[in-house]
Amino acid sequence: MEEVSKTAAEEPRKRNFLEEIIENDIREGKVGSIMTRFPPEPNGYLHLGHAKSICLNFGLAEQYGGKTNLRYDDTNPTKEDTEYVDSIKEDIKWLGFHWDKELYASDYFDQLYEWAEQLIQRGLAYVDDQTQEEIRLGRGTVDKPGTESPWRNRSVEENLRLFREMKAGKYAEGEKVLRAKIDMAHPNMMFRDPLLYRIKFAHHHRTGDKWCIYPMYDYTHGQCDSIEHITHSICTLEFDVHRPLYDWFIETLGIFPSHQYEFARLNLTYTLMSKRKLLELVQKGLVAGWDDPRMPTLCGVRRRGYTPEALRMFCEKIGVSKRDQLMDIQLLEWCVRQDLNARSNRYMVVQDPVKVTIVNYPEGQVEWFDCPLNPAEPEGATRRVPFSRELWIERADFMEDAPKKFFRLKPDGEVRLKYTYIIKCEEVIKDADGRITELRCTYDPATRPGGDGAWRSVKGTIHWVSTAHAKEIELRNYDRLFTLADMSQVPEDKDYKDFLNPESLVPGTGLAEPALLEDASGIAVQFERTGYYFKDPDSTPEKAVFNKTTALKDSYKPE
Repeated sequence: MEEVSKTAAEEPRKRNFLEEIIENDIREGKVGSIMTRFPPEPNGYLHLGHAKSICLNFGLAEQYGGKTNLRYDDTNPTKEDTEYVDSIKEDIKWLGFHWDKELYASDYFDQLYEWAEQLIQRGLAYVDDQTQEEIRLGRGTVDKPGTESPWRNRSVEENLRLFREMKAGKYAEGEKVLRAKIDMAHPNMMFRDPLLYRIKFAHHHRTGDKWCIYPMYDYTHGQCDSIEHITHSICTLEFDVHRPLYDWFIETLGIFPSHQYEFARLNLTYTLMSKRKLLELVQKGLVAGWDDPRMPTLCGVRRRGYTPEALRMFCEKIGVSKRDQLMDIQLLEWCVRQDLNARSNRYMVVQDPVKVTIVNYPEGQVEWFDCPLNPAEPEGATRRVPFSRELWIERADFMEDAPKKFFRLKPDGEVRLKYTYIIKCEEVIKDADGRITELRCTYDPATRPGGDGAWRSVKGTIHWVSTAHAKEIELRNYDRLFTLADMSQVPEDKDYKDFLNPESLVPGTGLAEPALLEDASGIAVQFERTGYYFKDPDSTPEKAVFNKTTALKDSYKPE
């Protein structure tokens, strides 16, 4: 019998390194149930890089029957706001995930403070009076050991008193900090007496004015994981150098042994993922806000018409690795098209119109054609499209001096109007400047689909809209925000804003079939032969606004 080879679809998907770690931990009995967390700082809106982390943390927990906590890393009150807290929850739900518990690092401030006092009592932490600059210089370099602080050998009693006075608000910001006492000559500079607490007189969005000292990230993160019994703390690759310190705090305090694992963050062509730079774009009015459809924020791509299904497909396709790589934004756009092509409704919209008059069609007559909303479902829902004597077609669909392989409308040539009749161009009308203003055509009534006449075909089919029924809509044609493919390679003599794409938003108008304005699908629709567009929240009963989601097709082929 001839052996039949398996198709790619039948081949089992290769496990990524995190799946292998989890399965090995389960097999060896190191963990019972899997517990992950997604720990955003509520100081901005989530972006596409966060989508990868969300899909990974929530997805792995779901895959292995575990749970995921949503824990806000709210240790910097000057940059955090409940606006961001709410937006993060909305974005996670939109992606289709649900957390087990909603938690905050601030929930553990009392416990973290107690542990800090324990470290002081054990001679493993001290209050330092040096300035931020003195501390920075004292850390040394990769090749040169650090210099011990002159305050490093204070007594336990003095350190406890000073730390409690810091907590009581006795000292000004920057006057004192609490540092771990580890090793100023350690080859990993993270161990050179890292900061544990700094003074900050700022109102916290949850704890109010209870605290004027706040814990640092490296002191907070691992202990929060431990308190929540997180089994697999999954971070992006830049935190790999932090992992030994993460482990040191947990081992030193003798608490639940959470473990950190790192994966490569998402880098995307023509895109920035820096919260600081995205905030600058918003603050300087270079974009319309965090949800501007050109922004890589989740609220931005949602407003553009990207679907959560497409983003999850994208995250699955790019996989999980330990090596940073620049992903092509065309893969993301391909995923969006793949999802929308299967589900989106179709409508006809003309953006650069030229008038067509069908001279042998009865004046005042209107026919209504039942046209499929999605050709993938020929027996599915339909929309009614009006046809009349006067129509709009795209100017680009007519050429007066057409080459041989131009199969759209041309003088004395025939074309089918999509879903309806074949028409023939009989006369071209121009204004005084030679611009075409009208095409006079005839139609063949025997070519109505499903009619009694003999079926015949022509090579060209174009879309159209009845002039008497056309609805004017506002279009926002979006393109990539930057012109430089790898935004990590901005030359030293340039600013990243020098690469903003002046054509990233091209406004326009369109003439649409009336059924478009009645669409209630909630996802982007396809403007036939043009692209995918999503109805914007700015739409009013008087004027609908549609954002361009992505082009109809592209030459990109995913591996």
